[in-house]
Amino acid sequence: MYHHLKKLMYTVRVGTPDPKFGNMLLEQFGGANGELAAAMQYSIQGLNCDDPGRKDLLMDIGTEELSHLEVVGTLARMHLKPMKKSRTAAEADPLVAIVGGGGVSLNNSEGNPWTADYLKISGQMEVDLRNNIAAEARAKITYENLINFTEDAGTIDALNFLMTREITHMKAFMLALDSMGIGPLTIGKLPPNPEWVNKYFNDSTGTGDDGETDQRGPWNEGGDWEYVQSPAIEAFKSQGNGSTRHVSESSATAEARKPVSRR
Repeated sequence: MYHHLKKLMYTVRVGTPDPKFGNMLLEQFGGANGELAAAMQYSIQGLNCDDPGRKDLLMDIGTEELSHLEVVGTLARMHLKPMKKSRTAAEADPLVAIVGGGGVSLNNSEGNPWTADYLKISGQMEVDLRNNIAAEARAKITYENLINFTEDAGTIDALNFLMTREITHMKAFMLALDSMGIGPLTIGKLPPNPEWVNKYFNDSTGTGDDGETDQRGPWNEGGDWEYVQSPAIEAFKSQGNGSTRHVSESSATAEARKPVSRR
């Protein structure tokens, strides 16, 4: 059950409206990392969740994200308001001005409509929580970028609140994941194939134009890692087919000659 109170979760004040910035704000209203996407993702995950504790967590945060959507929408509408009467302001985003009447709609800053494709819902709690942690991180950076593109004090204040809540949600999701008592690489029920799980393929080789070379670190050495040179290059070396350049050209030629499957 949902109930709307006629009061924002966080008071929004705008000193000087900026229609171009209002268009940017739509990214957090109807964009891939925006508040509607977060609200729908967490709420639907919650509906699918059999664990009462984590279900409660997901529904709590999913509902808060709807409150954030209201804050962002109100903030964007304040910045877009001059579009209702000013031709110059309307030119900042003709789609918003002409089709939307100078108000918000479920589109991102490029005018692309919101889509359920933004949502990451697997039905596997450890996967969903990791998706949620990443979603909050992306939203935090989006708010940080928005703050860098406005000088309006009231707008910065509201965006700072929203940005901070992303960290709060990350913390809650991380602790919920930790409380499951599973390893960081535990996904689902089936174990990985031990023959392949610890092999690291060095598939980016040579020296780049800016002096880039192959690098080693904890991501590919130490522990149970087995460092394996590029299988493609090693295969061609064993056949005596020459250089890396020959390898890539031969592979591309072979790929181009493959028959196209038509259904």
